Amino acid sequence: MIVIGGGHAGAEAAYVSAKGGLSTLLVTQNLDTIGQMSCNPAIGGTAKGHIVREIDALGGMMASVIDRTGIHFKMLNRSRGPAIWSPRAQAEKKAYQNHVKWTLEALPCLSFYQDICESLLIEDNTVLGIETGRKGLFYASYVILTTGTFLKGKIHIGNFQQNAGRISEASSIGLSECLTHYQFSLGRMKTGTPPRVLRRSIDFSCLIEQFPDEPPLPFSFATEAIKQRQTPCWIGSTNPKTHEIIRKNLDLSPIYSGQIQSKGPRYCPSIEDKVVRFQDKESHQIFVEPEGMETGEIYLNGISTSLPEDIQWKLVRSCQGFEQAEIIRPGYAVEYDHVDPRQLHQSLETKKIKHLYFAGQINGTTGYEEAAAQGLMAGINVLRVSQKRLPLILSRAEAYIGVLIDDLVLKGVQEPYRMFTSRAENRLLLRQDNSDQRLMKYGKELGLVDDTAFSQMQVKYKKVQSIRKSFDSTGVRPIPHLYQLMERKGLPVPDSLFGKSVAAFLRRPEIKIEDCSIFIQKVESLDSQTLKILEMEIKYEGYIRREKQKIERLMANLSMRIPIELDYENVRGMKREAVENLQKMQPSCLDAASRISGVTSSDIDLLHIYLQNIQDSSRERRSSYLSL
Repeated sequence: MIVIGGGHAGAEAAYVSAKGGLSTLLVTQNLDTIGQMSCNPAIGGTAKGHIVREIDALGGMMASVIDRTGIHFKMLNRSRGPAIWSPRAQAEKKAYQNHVKWTLEALPCLSFYQDICESLLIEDNTVLGIETGRKGLFYASYVILTTGTFLKGKIHIGNFQQNAGRISEASSIGLSECLTHYQFSLGRMKTGTPPRVLRRSIDFSCLIEQFPDEPPLPFSFATEAIKQRQTPCWIGSTNPKTHEIIRKNLDLSPIYSGQIQSKGPRYCPSIEDKVVRFQDKESHQIFVEPEGMETGEIYLNGISTSLPEDIQWKLVRSCQGFEQAEIIRPGYAVEYDHVDPRQLHQSLETKKIKHLYFAGQINGTTGYEEAAAQGLMAGINVLRVSQKRLPLILSRAEAYIGVLIDDLVLKGVQEPYRMFTSRAENRLLLRQDNSDQRLMKYGKELGLVDDTAFSQMQVKYKKVQSIRKSFDSTGVRPIPHLYQLMERKGLPVPDSLFGKSVAAFLRRPEIKIEDCSIFIQKVESLDSQTLKILEMEIKYEGYIRREKQKIERLMANLSMRIPIELDYENVRGMKREAVENLQKMQPSCLDAASRISGVTSSDIDLLHIYLQNIQDSSRERRSSYLSL
């Protein structure tokens, strides 16, 4: 196999392919940028952290690399339900990149070649290999394209433009033209990055310090503990003066001057977009994030911009704490070609060209994690096909990765696709803590997860289930420890508590699983992460059961017919975008409706309930007529 591109998608694709025993060549225009964090030096975040843990469970490397190089670990959304708890970590940027490269270099089946891929070698609608910029010809049974932002990439800083996928790195023109020649439907998208400033030029006393979790929780199920030193991050903000500077210079922004026509990520807008779209807000947060312990470079998350450099200096220096800030890299926007992902099978193989796969931003996504997941799945499916086996297709009820790929290949993209917990209709089943239980069996089957890791996972969940039974079979008794516990919490001990199971006791919102050790001593033998899994399984048992039943009902009802004359305006609660797209497309059944762009799982739930009510009303009228 040949992998084109050494970003996060390409690295994972090459890793699983070579680790699985397939002779693999990684071709990239610069070996020094393999695994580079082009934008934010962080891994994980809301929903993205779920994906990283799924990558780990399937045998990928992203989780273990961030565990070795992370400098600020944080579990996000702890104040909310466990379904949306998401791990995130700032990385030592250069160390992360180096660890990816070292990990790949250690694989015996993996070779490297530094050159740009100019075109594909195709015969009888089957890929045979590639041609590079220096006219090198390489032949392989399978090719995976992971081109990132390099397909006809163009950098914008004010009026300055440069053909580049990253600043000062050449874009790929020939490959984009090759895809057009083979009649792939291409579009243009945009993303951006903020300026970086020198650490010693910032007045941190004006910023709000944010401390990492103690102890930090690893991403990888194989990591026992995070050992490297941790560092704080900070929060600053823009102000009315900042916004006035931006408004006065909007005509110099490529986004508003008409220089850029393509769409950027709606959920990660530039600071220009924020000021225009949210005119009532007097400030926007700036997340001040170090790019490492060994560098003075600071990433200003929240003020992505493509304004001219002199305006960027004024913008940054208008913010409190940044009055003397020195910009060492300007922010910029980058436009690039992407392929309509509806031209792919769910295995990520193209429908037009056999044995050619696409993964990452070429499919219209944004983010390291989304890219890595696609690279991993493309690599896994090449492995399986090379072994004369069916591709691995993860369902929406099985993994966030399943949701991601399903959305891409069935609905396509109108803007850079980013994963959110709200995109997954089965969030309580797809928690970040149980990714190993859901997916490790697939990694083990391909030899990507070793026997020891798989055995440890099995032992962990057997222990969880064993202790889980104790919670159901053990009753709450009026022992002194119970009265002491409730007194500490300032709560009464009602007689109705006695005789109920410890599981019912734990479901009380004020009770934590550690409190249950007064009845079940085995609780003390579990580590903190396993305790949380057990606690969530018990506390949310009813919700989880209903979610599983909902999945079964939905699978059974996807064939439900939709009347051609249905007025979607009457479906209460449905989003405006869904109503408009459904009215336009007029799908014949729920399954077809679920595949329409802009229609989410919650929209399908509402539509299903509405159609069910129509059917029930029709049956009642028919029954009433017959009785007459």
